[in-house]
Amino acid sequence: MADRHTPEQRSYNMSQVRNKNTKPELMVRKFLFSHGFRYRLHDKKLPGKPDVVLPKYKTAIFVHGCFFHGHEGCRYATIPQTRTEWWEEKISGNRRRDIENRTKLLAAGWEVITVYECELKPAKREETLSNLVRTLQTNSENAVDK
Repeated sequence: MADRHTPEQRSYNMSQVRNKNTKPELMVRKFLFSHGFRYRLHDKKLPGKPDVVLPKYKTAIFVHGCFFHGHEGCRYATIPQTRTEWWEEKISGNRRRDIENRTKLLAAGWEVITVYECELKPAKREETLSNLVRTLQTNSENAVDK
């Protein structure tokens, strides 16, 4: 099926999609900061430029949109009915790159946490953010034990 939008409309729509400082990312950052965690943003020295980097905990956090990262089993990760083949290729490329970046970070001794956009919807938000803090505290304790 052909694209429903003109090239100009499509270009405008895609230009409005953010890849940094998204609402879910800001939500995670604000929560971490309010709980005393200090971090760096989009560290270019690390594979995949993680959204949030906590050097003290040697932890990288990626905040992924369910659609663009093909979150399996998620209702927000549906393939559009127009240009289906292009979108499948785009999303599978993103997933492949996510796996490569995660593998490289783990090999370099980093902990990697991925938070999906759907996990920050009101129904799951508190649980997700609490688990995030608990994981970071556990990572911190394990780092001290080593």
